[in-house]
Amino acid sequence: MTNPISNVLKSEVILAIGTNTTDNHPIIANYMMEAIHQHGVELLVADPRRIELVDYATLWLRHNPGSDVALINGLMHIIIKENLQDQAYIDERMEGFEELKSCVEKYTPEYVSSITGISEEDLHAAARLYAKADPAAILYTMGITQHITGTDNVKSCANLAMLCGNVGKEGGGVNPLRGQNNVQGACDMGGLPNVFPGYQAVTVDEARKKFADAWQVEGFPSTPGLTVTEMFSGGETGQVKAIYVMGENPVLSDPDKHHIEKGIEGLEFFVVQDIFLTETAKLADVVLPATCFAEKNGTVVNTERKVQRVRKAVEPPGEAREDTWIISEISRRMGYTMPATTPEKIMEEIRLLTPSYKGITYKRIEKGGISWPCPDEDHPGTPVLHVGKFARGKGLFFAIDYIPPAEPVDDEYPFLLSTGRNYPHFHTGTMTRRGTGLNRLCPEPVAEINPDDAEKLNISDGEYIDITSRRGSIKVKVRLTERSKLGMVFMPFHFHEASANILTHSIVDPVAKIPEFKVSAVKIKKAA
Repeated sequence: MTNPISNVLKSEVILAIGTNTTDNHPIIANYMMEAIHQHGVELLVADPRRIELVDYATLWLRHNPGSDVALINGLMHIIIKENLQDQAYIDERMEGFEELKSCVEKYTPEYVSSITGISEEDLHAAARLYAKADPAAILYTMGITQHITGTDNVKSCANLAMLCGNVGKEGGGVNPLRGQNNVQGACDMGGLPNVFPGYQAVTVDEARKKFADAWQVEGFPSTPGLTVTEMFSGGETGQVKAIYVMGENPVLSDPDKHHIEKGIEGLEFFVVQDIFLTETAKLADVVLPATCFAEKNGTVVNTERKVQRVRKAVEPPGEAREDTWIISEISRRMGYTMPATTPEKIMEEIRLLTPSYKGITYKRIEKGGISWPCPDEDHPGTPVLHVGKFARGKGLFFAIDYIPPAEPVDDEYPFLLSTGRNYPHFHTGTMTRRGTGLNRLCPEPVAEINPDDAEKLNISDGEYIDITSRRGSIKVKVRLTERSKLGMVFMPFHFHEASANILTHSIVDPVAKIPEFKVSAVKIKKAA
């Protein structure tokens, strides 16, 4: 996030695109409700489903799944045509405006309406609402990223924000809401195949030498490693011999379940480190019992880049051990003794090796978090990024064309499946489905389809249906609801009994390698 969560209270308009915030980020949604009801902030929602946020929106753009680039290009076309862009900001801080202007020239309201399904009138209204706000914030989640054009979608959001001068400004910005509590921290610490901690690229000689010297090891390879989706493909082909999974359940969360299972079958050795025996752990050669968040000390980094303390509240059960202990003990037995093993020592190492964390110490975050970058111990942290200038100097517009989803509907598979989360449950249900209260709220998987589609298929509410894709088929109870667009079916992926990822395809964004969970072609019939 370029801006802190509370900044929505300082916005004039919030554009929520591809985010079901009330279900997936309810605390952030509370801030949005406060902004709307107490500060008069207007809400612009862009989502194919009639999510709860629509009830509070000034305007709802119900675009076709996978048409985000066309939609945003269409808004920018109108903004430029009506001279609503922040030209002074563009002239002072941006590069590539003419290229962007040329790119969006063909995205007329008529053309964009034909792709997105949004009326020309609503496109004009949305463009004017966003452009005239000072400031306006963009919030998005996996409804933007989980497409084969996920990277393009994110860049398009940035284009729109910069076009109207909303980056580097309180109440503005481009704000991805992270899917889990420490996703940001995992990325910051090098949990990506192409960087060391602090996003220091493995392809840079100086970075490799820096970490090799600090960790007292021989030089590192200069080529990036594999992403998660590539790892399991590598298991299937024999390229990857072993995988070590920590706190993740890819058998339910990754696309094309059968493909993931084949990838695991092809491995010579498979290890899972988790707090419960997940669907993935059941397939492991070795399961290492880890501790949960309340059983260890350390830090997490939340969605707004704020480094915060985690404090041990209870002792771990049985043979469960802290992740740090497990990793360092395996390392020791393999012949390398890690120099830093306590949370305090690890935090000290982090700040010495990661420039953006240099000023963040355990002592400083004892009573409150600090947002990176924080270059020294006297620095207060940086809640808002890119104030005055961008990290690269001038900001860069990207000229991006619309690319349709990888698997469009056809006569055989006439429905679009989109997957996501329900409010009571979290991710693959590893923790939340073990809670009695939450299971009362959401006890079983349900597929949502539009009542008009159900009538054509002679399907009644509460009946069971078969949903089939080119990968497989599942049987699931149906709920008839106007939340689903005509021709669309929505399913949560929390439930192993009706695993939605049996249906989803494994084609990924070519840059980020993120699967297209939001658009898969399926067919539906009443179950026998």
